[in-house]
Parts: sequence; structure tokens; C-alpha cells
Amino acid sequence: MTVPVQARALLLDWQLPPVAGTALLAAGGAYAWGVDRLRRRGRAWAPRRSAAFVGGLVVLAVALCSGIAHYDTSDFSVHMVQHLLLSMVGPVLLALGAPVTLALQASSRPTQRRLIGVLHSAPVAVVTHPLVTWALMGASLFALYFTSLYALTLRHAWLHDVVHLHLIVVGALFIWPVVGLDPMRWRLPHGARMLYVLTALPFHSIIGLVLTSSGAALWRAHTLSDQQAGGGVMMLGGDLITIAIFMIVFAQWAAAEERLAARV
Repeated sequence: MTVPVQARALLLDWQLPPVAGTALLAAGGAYAWGVDRLRRRGRAWAPRRSAAFVGGLVVLAVALCSGIAHYDTSDFSVHMVQHLLLSMVGPVLLALGAPVTLALQASSRPTQRRLIGVLHSAPVAVVTHPLVTWALMGASLFALYFTSLYALTLRHAWLHDVVHLHLIVVGALFIWPVVGLDPMRWRLPHGARMLYVLTALPFHSIIGLVLTSSGAALWRAHTLSDQQAGGGVMMLGGDLITIAIFMIVFAQWAAAEERLAARV
């Protein structure tokens, strides 16, 4: 059942899960190695990209290692905060860090050719198509909260971790065509990017509305009031993050127009 959230535990109860901790440290180390390799070659890497990528790793660490992870199965509103951090906030910052571009610029010629081959492969082309990523985002949300999947994640720790990974991957696939700076097969025009995000906005709103308006708790592990609070977090948090994404896309659009005008 839902348990009261203690502010002290939420802020100070940090732990380092072996798999998640290793993955985060490895990603940060690989990124730092790439930046240092470029520096030794006499090439600069924008500090704002490094800051964005590190910020994304910090967001994922907060979601997976802080007190949020302590309460993510016992308090639905805390779980929903974790959900938004993993599926939206973290992926946006990671995309702004342009890790694929860094890998291409910092690696050797053979590695560059292999990376380009992967980026141009048919499976990657399919899984990164905007229609596919849009559908994956919507289907993932509905499957998690409107089937028995969420209840199963509360009983099986391994499935709970798999869902965390799924949220990060699907969030990254969804957001990369919108704000990502890396080369990709499907490069959307800026106007299409805004429409792409706008059409996905109802996903969070509809699910949040159902959770807040339901007259009965959907899961025995949470009280009705906790479920309604979590639905409110999904609606409000999803809308605020979407507005922030719109602002990023608009800023990128304006910068692209300025570069085009300068070239003309």
C-alpha cells in the first residue's frame, strides 16, 4: 500500500544500484574521454553540450539512485516524477549533448565507418522513424498503466528495472528527432518537429485525466488519493516539459534561420 513519504529519506536516501550505476558512470566516462580526445587533437567541443549531457546523467541518477527510487513502488506520485525524469527530462538533456556526433568526431576511422554503418542500417532506420517513435511512446504509456504490466513491476524487481530501461530508450528515440543535434536518417523540419510533439501531448494528458478522474484505485498497491495525485503530476509535469521542449525547438529554429540568413 501507499506509504507516507519522509522528506529526509527522499532527499538523503541515496544508493548506487550496480547495473544502473555502472551504466551511468560508463556513459559519463566515455563522454569525457571523447571530449578530451578532441581537445588533444586541437579541436574544441562546445561546453554547453557537455553540460547538457552531464545534466542528463544527473537527472537519470536522481531518478534511479536517490530517495525517489526508494519510494517509486510505494508512492504513485513519486513514481510518476521518476517516470517523467526517465522518459522526458533525461533524454532531452542527453540529446542536447550530441553524444553520437562526439563519438564520430573523436573515434578512429575504422570506428567511424562502423558507427556510420550502424546509423544507416535498416533496423536503425525503422526504429528511429518518427511515426514509429511516436507510436512507441503512446503504446508504452498505455501498456504500462492500462494493462497488468504496472502491477507486475511492483512484484518483480527485474521487470521494474526493465521498464526503467524501456522508458529511457523510448524517451530517447522519441525526443532525438525533435531536439537532437546528432546526424540521423529522419531529420524533421522545425515546423514538423513542433507538430510531432504537439500530437504526442494528449498521451500524458489523457492518461493523467483517467487516473485523476477514476472513482476507484486501479492498483491495490496505491490508494485512490495517491493515484489521483500521480495523475495530476503526469498531466502538469508532462505539459510543462512539453512547453520547455517547444521553447528549445523554437530557439533551434531561430538559430537555424539566422545561420541561413548569414550564409545568404
